[in-house]
Amino acid sequence: MDGRPPFEPEVTEHAPAAPATASGNVERWHRTTCPYCGVGCGVRVKPTPDGTSAEIEGDPDHPANYGRLCSKGAALGETLSLHDRLLQPMVGHKGADLTPASWDDALTRVADGFADAIAQHGPESVAFYVSGQILTEDYYVANKLMKGFIGTANIDTNSRLCMASSVAGHTRAFGADTVPGCYEDLERADMVVLVGSNLAWCHPVLFQRLAAARAERGTRVVVIDPRRTATCDSADQHLALRPGSDVALFNGLFAHLAASPALDPLFVAQHTVGFDDAVDAAGTMTLADIAATTGLAPDAIRDFYEAFTRTAHVVTVYSQGVNQSSAGTDKVNAILNCHLATGRIGLPGCGPFSVTGQPNAMGGRETGGLATMLAAHMNLANADDRARVQRFWRAPRMAERPGLKAVDLFEAVHAGRIKAVWVMATNPVDSLPDADRVRDALRACPLVVVSDVARHTDTTAVADVLLPAQAWGEKDGTVTNSERRISRQKRFLPLPGDVRADWWQLCEVAKRLGFADAFTYDGPAAIFREYAALTAIDNAGTRDLDLSGLAHISDAAYDGFTPLQWPYRTDDAHEAETEVARTGADATTPLATSDRLANATTPLTPRAPHSAKRFFANGQFFTPDRKARLVPTPYRAPASQPDDTYPLILNTGRIRDQWHTMTRTAKTQRLTSHISEPFIEIHPRDAEACAIAAADLVEVRGKHGRLRARAVLTDRGAPGQVFASMHWTEQFANAGRIDTVLRANVDPVSGQPELKYTPVAIAPLAVAWHAFAVTAQRPTLADYAYAAIAPIQGDAWRCELAGTRAPEDWAALASALLFGPHDSDVDMLAYYDAGAQQHRFAAFDGERCIGLLYSAPSPVPVSRTWAVNAFGQTIARGERLRLLAGRPGADVPDRGRIACACMDVGKNDIIAAIAQAGCDTLDDVGRATGAGTNCGSCRAEIGMLLNAGAHAKTV
Repeated sequence: MDGRPPFEPEVTEHAPAAPATASGNVERWHRTTCPYCGVGCGVRVKPTPDGTSAEIEGDPDHPANYGRLCSKGAALGETLSLHDRLLQPMVGHKGADLTPASWDDALTRVADGFADAIAQHGPESVAFYVSGQILTEDYYVANKLMKGFIGTANIDTNSRLCMASSVAGHTRAFGADTVPGCYEDLERADMVVLVGSNLAWCHPVLFQRLAAARAERGTRVVVIDPRRTATCDSADQHLALRPGSDVALFNGLFAHLAASPALDPLFVAQHTVGFDDAVDAAGTMTLADIAATTGLAPDAIRDFYEAFTRTAHVVTVYSQGVNQSSAGTDKVNAILNCHLATGRIGLPGCGPFSVTGQPNAMGGRETGGLATMLAAHMNLANADDRARVQRFWRAPRMAERPGLKAVDLFEAVHAGRIKAVWVMATNPVDSLPDADRVRDALRACPLVVVSDVARHTDTTAVADVLLPAQAWGEKDGTVTNSERRISRQKRFLPLPGDVRADWWQLCEVAKRLGFADAFTYDGPAAIFREYAALTAIDNAGTRDLDLSGLAHISDAAYDGFTPLQWPYRTDDAHEAETEVARTGADATTPLATSDRLANATTPLTPRAPHSAKRFFANGQFFTPDRKARLVPTPYRAPASQPDDTYPLILNTGRIRDQWHTMTRTAKTQRLTSHISEPFIEIHPRDAEACAIAAADLVEVRGKHGRLRARAVLTDRGAPGQVFASMHWTEQFANAGRIDTVLRANVDPVSGQPELKYTPVAIAPLAVAWHAFAVTAQRPTLADYAYAAIAPIQGDAWRCELAGTRAPEDWAALASALLFGPHDSDVDMLAYYDAGAQQHRFAAFDGERCIGLLYSAPSPVPVSRTWAVNAFGQTIARGERLRLLAGRPGADVPDRGRIACACMDVGKNDIIAAIAQAGCDTLDDVGRATGAGTNCGSCRAEIGMLLNAGAHAKTV
């Protein structure tokens, strides 16, 4: 049990937000949960009186983060503005002529459109596509409406793009989508293997927990990733395997373990099925075969296998590099097989651990968010489960078969089989593979409904109905993090405009479809009670998800809810059983593994009075015979292979300071300062072969689409491999949508697309000029061969531009771009170098700088951070020539690109500290500048600067 009851009312200074008023609920601290990744960090928020900003700090009492926050979480207070918010319903046709409408008119149009499609073409002609950004209560209502009342399972979620292979792998092995362990295991393990996970950038708070444990007790860290990421700089071993070869590596590990003393024959015999078949499948490759397939040296493979074998407490953390594959489910099961064969599961410091990418991907999985699932972790393919849920819901027409998974769903839209689709809190025009085909599908669909917080996205641009949703700070409900811990997202801001909760929108449509009796909730607490009660139906420990202890939670207790891990049952005996599992001392089941591992290491002193609940320590799983399945996973190559036309392998992923399609993170300059435009990492050898220089603009071509981006030459990936970020959309770059290039290959079991492996070709982009601008005018991106913009302070923009033909009148272009129509007198300072073909302009309204433009035939060498900071400032006439030079003078420090977003520290600030203050360690740099002292995701970059400084001192 946690140190206090999970629904203890909070003290006055942390009381839940009152219903929104004109002035809002401000000037006191509120507890809520971060809306970004699946770590689920607790946040304390104190809004400003106008609600457009807030003080932010980590919640020291939340067991996910104990007060830590990453750069994105720390900047949440800067993302609360109403800029580009969707604040009222709008109706029109495919993004054109959208006009404001009343809620009644908009919802009636939605309901009528769905009703007409169902009447004419049946329930299979409609679909929902929802998101790990919505709350558990929203997810529950959406699945209830679609699967139990409309009568089809055509509801899928963008979690299909990140976690579906984990769901499928867990279900095949455990009989349920059960995450066995918890975050504490990272601190108790003697070895942590990170597979396809750049934990330092994608889950920085977990990375810091691991780093602290490593410093305290010498935890061995192994990173398995084709790229050398920031995470690798804190690893004892980096296995840079070929993309897509994970199954070969883990099959070899499994065969090695099966023939070693690490095998737990008692656990295998008593608690698993399928060992021999799995060994036969894994043993088909020799060490030489594995080395040839993975590209790894045999000695490196052997060292990894031996370390895994001799280390009793091992946690294997895996993420999108495993899941986003046409063999993703087999990758998951290959990892699970290794833990099951050794009994290293369900005990402190042991087990496989899937880390999720979205704040409520787990809540969606719990409530049946995927098209193949039922709510409460019940099985849509099981007739008894369907009947149980139907009775509970009193549903008129229960879905009887799985619905369309995300890629297939939008293909059905393209084929005209889906006549009406409701997209909620996600951006499929950017996030799905073969993304131009997705956009074409939505343009042709008779009814596209989009619920979102942003007015302008690439998906709202093809919508017929826009419904304004509540954003973070306005939402009220629950989310579940990667370790099965439920936390509250609480409202602390007044509701702007006509925004409404996602669950309310769904209920109102349900009422108009004739289902009013089943969708009359007075708030999220009522929905949560119903959901918790469903988890308890006919559940005497036969299902993992059990929230029966919360089925009668009061509204007041729900408001005061503090984080808890599920299961949370009414039966105290189950609580005692879970506590026994936590200690690994379950005497009722004689597991040799438990005894052996219990003495292998000295456990850490608990950091806080929170329990850590684990599954499977007693060897009982959720299959019919209660035994885990060891699944044969023969290696197969990725679905598409490079050829003469597309010779390079494209990998995709996140960057440190951005989130999904940037509708929230791009609102703050702090998060756009580290990386401000789409880029492609290319090995120098490939760049030379393609005649590409550093910072050149390039075009990446795939079978279905193209991407334009800035070239970054690096050996972080091997020759033949390139890497691009997933974040840019047409709102921020005119040709930066990476998913237009990706092929729609999917895992045959999970339906998850292979977003990490696409054959592409790369060539220089032929342009006549490059430019960098800082301006209050948002440029029309389509006017340029290349355009990428990022918001900065003062509702202004930093712009990277390029064109294929030089403008006839540079001064006219500068005037239009920098200040456009302007009521006041504007002074324009200009410089032209005929030999270098450089043009530079600085515009002033009185003494205030209102725009800067620098152009040249090649990428422009300008101190961009300094130029951005000059915008809007009063600049004395004697200082203005510096602006045209593009760099500060010797007496003004040039901070360089922002390296630490949390503390707003520039790269040159760190270099100066190393050179001038004598900083020799990360801690020295932290004390001198503050860099690296919060989330730590910049520490790898600081380390490289320290190494460069040390090298400079020795030469």
